[in-house]
Amino acid sequence: MNDAIRAFMLYLQLERGASEETQRNYHYDLQQFLAHIQEQFFQADPNPQIETIHGLHIRSYLKDLSDHGLKKTSLARKLACLKSFFRYHLEEGRISKNPAAAVRSPRLGTHLPTVLTKDEATTLLDTYPAQTWIQARNQAMLETLYSSGARVSELVGLNWDDVDLEGQAMRLRGKGKKERRVPIGTVAIEAILHYQRQLPSLGKSQWKKISNSLPPRSGAQPLFLNARGGRLTTRSIERMIKQQAGDRFSKSVTPHTLRHSFATHLLDEGADLRAIQELLGHASLATTQKYTHVATDQLMAVYDRAHPRSGSSVTTTTQGDKGPS
Repeated sequence: MNDAIRAFMLYLQLERGASEETQRNYHYDLQQFLAHIQEQFFQADPNPQIETIHGLHIRSYLKDLSDHGLKKTSLARKLACLKSFFRYHLEEGRISKNPAAAVRSPRLGTHLPTVLTKDEATTLLDTYPAQTWIQARNQAMLETLYSSGARVSELVGLNWDDVDLEGQAMRLRGKGKKERRVPIGTVAIEAILHYQRQLPSLGKSQWKKISNSLPPRSGAQPLFLNARGGRLTTRSIERMIKQQAGDRFSKSVTPHTLRHSFATHLLDEGADLRAIQELLGHASLATTQKYTHVATDQLMAVYDRAHPRSGSSVTTTTQGDKGPS
């Protein structure tokens, strides 16, 4: 199994072009599965061969995770990892059957993404004045996420030469290293320019380190830097947004919340669903269609609050009220 895992990880990296985060998640899931079957089925063999794995082993692994309280969405993701792992080795001729193929994924309830209202988005984005370069960077990242609908992994991967400030567009690298060009608004452009002007305010030693980290004027330099002059991580951006939103909303706000809000607000204003699909980089229109449900739910909530005959806002005359004479 260890050799099989190494081969699969190389496949993800070199052929699939999977992101570092995806590689980490897949490697963790496979090592976790291996540890389970070693403990439960292969005590005498610390490195079982891949052809000895059966559906029973996979079901036992998933049941153990479920018994420990893992959510259905996480169980489905781990099963998808195993199916991909065994499918790769089946196609390579190393096994004659995919033992995960017959294992059914847990039934998932309908899950609609969390979105901000337009007023909430304005509240989040109109933050305190950006007095330091880090505050300017955070503001630019928030504006960029909401303006472009980028995934947080795509934001992390942005370089300076990916941003066309004059053309008000940027190049995003999505899943499988697929590239797409998306527009960004004037407010986001202004926030990026303000952040760019703030960079020289770094301490001399920090700025020298950043400037020397890559060839002069290299477009491959990360757009958004951490305090050490390196590329930010997705986790650090998630923490920043959670902190920014924590003082303003009771709901949980993540980078994906901004992506969902971007799509929903475009749809509210009449944008074509296929255009939104292209902007988000969705391979399937079915993935994009979930935003129609979100928009409908929001519309019904507005109707219930505002329409005098919606039901929730209708008042009835009590015995103590005097009717018209």
